[in-house]
Amino acid sequence: MPTILITTDYLVPGDEVDTYLTGLGFTTRHDPMRGRRDPEQLIAALHNVDGALVANEPMTEHVLAGATTLRAIVRTGAGYDSVDVDAAARNGISVSNLPGINANAVAEYTMGLLLAQARRLVPMAAGVEAGGWPRQDGTEVRGRTLGLIGRGAVARKVAPLAEAFGMRVLSTTSTSAGERLDELLRESDFVSIHAALTDRTRNLIDASALARMKRTAHLINTARGPIVDEKALADAVRGGRIAGAALDVVSTEPLPADSVLRGVDGITIYSHMAGQTAEARRAAGLDGAKELVAALAGHPAHAIIRGEHT
Repeated sequence: MPTILITTDYLVPGDEVDTYLTGLGFTTRHDPMRGRRDPEQLIAALHNVDGALVANEPMTEHVLAGATTLRAIVRTGAGYDSVDVDAAARNGISVSNLPGINANAVAEYTMGLLLAQARRLVPMAAGVEAGGWPRQDGTEVRGRTLGLIGRGAVARKVAPLAEAFGMRVLSTTSTSAGERLDELLRESDFVSIHAALTDRTRNLIDASALARMKRTAHLINTARGPIVDEKALADAVRGGRIAGAALDVVSTEPLPADSVLRGVDGITIYSHMAGQTAEARRAAGLDGAKELVAALAGHPAHAIIRGEHT
């Protein structure tokens, strides 16, 4: 029977997804990804596997070339920058994602980060934990402007939440002409990134972009780490050129001990948890499993590319 590798760490043997797949006659193999993994270990995990339900595994050209039986990959999320889709196409491997699957979760989390930055919740709590009783002022968000970079499912969910708080919302696609992005950066009190990582968006928020933001503005990133030039961001916050940043994603995860982002007052880093709610996880697991079954049968609903032999 076909074998499916599951690397998403919250999917475990005997759960709803496992029961669904084994009930259809598939053999499941769980090898959860927690932190970085050596490519050869991933190739070994993919040995004799027909389909893979994966988290942010680096499905590189080298890995895909070594996965000689693999016919379909499904990402349990919307982003698929961790998969070399061109290499997958050359190897006849179908690749799917789950667009919008965790949009509600990420939108709510985005507002949480925005409020935490505005009211300095994390440093205040840390100050109390350290024995102090900090009383610095925060900022109200009513009447402030939120700039959304990206107009996908998450951004469309964030906008009404921000408006309910009395915020003005600006938005632009990540590839809009420079003039529109310039206006958003200049006018926004909070800039929140909701764009896919592509060659065009890599380092989109660089030193030049940060220089166009208000000195009182905060950057929020729940999309992908490499969209932000991390050294430029650290320099901008240290130098008072922007007020701060809340980052749920970074270029290298987990965050390295020597990251330029560490120890910068005003930058708070979280552990890529924006989409991780019980509701979103359940939907991603079940929808991902169904998409994988469909892809192996030759009719994926959310194919980025269709494999030759699906």
